[in-house]
This record gives sequence, structure tokens and C-alpha cells, in this order.
Amino acid sequence: MKSKDKTAKYKPAEDREKDLKLALYRIQRGRSHSGETKVSIAAVAREAGVSTALIHNHYQSIAEVIREVQGRSSRAMRDVKHQDLIAERKKSQAYRQEIKELSAKVARLASINEVLLDENGVLKAKLNNRSVVDLASKKPQ
Repeated sequence: MKSKDKTAKYKPAEDREKDLKLALYRIQRGRSHSGETKVSIAAVAREAGVSTALIHNHYQSIAEVIREVQGRSSRAMRDVKHQDLIAERKKSQAYRQEIKELSAKVARLASINEVLLDENGVLKAKLNNRSVVDLASKKPQ
């Protein structure tokens, strides 16, 4: 007879789902029996007198409705992440382009710097009255 009493505690899934929906409705309308004011899975579970694991594991559709009410539905979160990904890809593309342009500038500046260093050496040598052969002014034969 004890086993009969145990099974009597469990409600059919349809009734439990109805209880969860009513608990969500009461919280949304500010008529919670448990004093809950914010919609969350934990709040709905407390209001309905069940565990959060029960909602997560057996009533995923209710959990999704709760997330939608919170503005955190799987679809909405996926869409936000997708938009963030697109924005980050655009930034990355712009950064790669900037790196390419800056690398070209660095190469040009390094070349100019080498020419200036060479010219500076020639001018210092002329200043010290040394005989210097200017390689740039000699023409190949």
C-alpha cells in the first residue's frame, strides 16, 4: 500500500505543465502565491512547488517560454551572437586591411631609412674631409 501512496504524489505531465504555465502567469501578473516578482525558471519552479531540474529536464518548452519572457530565448540569444559574430568579422577584416597597409608603410619607411642612413654616412665622411666614393653618382658602364 505504501507504493500506492508514493505514486499518488506524482501528477500527470499534462497537469504539471498546466501548473507551470499558471505559475508563470501568476508571476507575470504580480499575483504570485510565493511572493515571486521576477520571472525566472527558479521562480516558476518555486511558485509551482517543483524543482528547477524538473523544468529543465522534462518541460523544455516551458523553460523556453520562460527564457523568451526574460528576453533570453535560445533563438534570440543565437541571433544576438550571430550579429556579434558578423560585427567581429567586419572588425577583423578592417584590422587585417590596416595591418597590410601599415606593413607596406613600414617597408617603404625602412627603405627610405636605409637611403638616409647611407646619405648620412656620405655627408659625415665629406665633413671629415675623407675621400668618399659616392656609389649612387657612379654610372654603370
